[in-house]
Amino acid sequence: MAEKPQPVVVLYCQVCGLPPEYCEFGPEFDKCKPWLILNAPDLYPDLLQAANANEADKVSDQLQSTGISSADSGGSSEAKQEEVKRLPGGKIKKKEKKEVIIEKVVRNKRKCITTVKGLELFGVKLSDASKKLGKKFATGASVVKGPTDKEQIDVQGDISYDIVEFITETWPDVLETSIFFIEDGKKVPAA
Repeated sequence: MAEKPQPVVVLYCQVCGLPPEYCEFGPEFDKCKPWLILNAPDLYPDLLQAANANEADKVSDQLQSTGISSADSGGSSEAKQEEVKRLPGGKIKKKEKKEVIIEKVVRNKRKCITTVKGLELFGVKLSDASKKLGKKFATGASVVKGPTDKEQIDVQGDISYDIVEFITETWPDVLETSIFFIEDGKKVPAA
């Protein structure tokens, strides 16, 4: 009887999420190089030689230099790297901007719906916000999923004339400078 084949254990790069032999085609090969030197030196022997030469240069530079580097410069670069979130495969997820976007959508040639997006970024509960908007403007208001699968508030009617003042009074965390209108496909500041 033949032996059962064993499953192959595949090593993945901790930086970009690709197998090491494909790191050179990935989005950030330069950042993968230190990991590759430690974990897959046989795949990229030229990296190992370059790393040894660089290390020798660093040691000689440290011996020749007498200046002291500040501790602040290293800490700020680490903080910037923490803000960017990495997804599997090396994709970068950007942090969302805190802004409220108000858009008026005309349907059936005369009826309007005003959509309010981004209130949740300021810590506002959307269900409470829709109730307050509905009571203030005496219309129907509901929380729905938008085209990007993010929740937004749809308010019946054209309330864009008073909504900025109402939002800034009701939720003081939302500044008027962070509220924008969408007019003709362009983002226009409300202030």
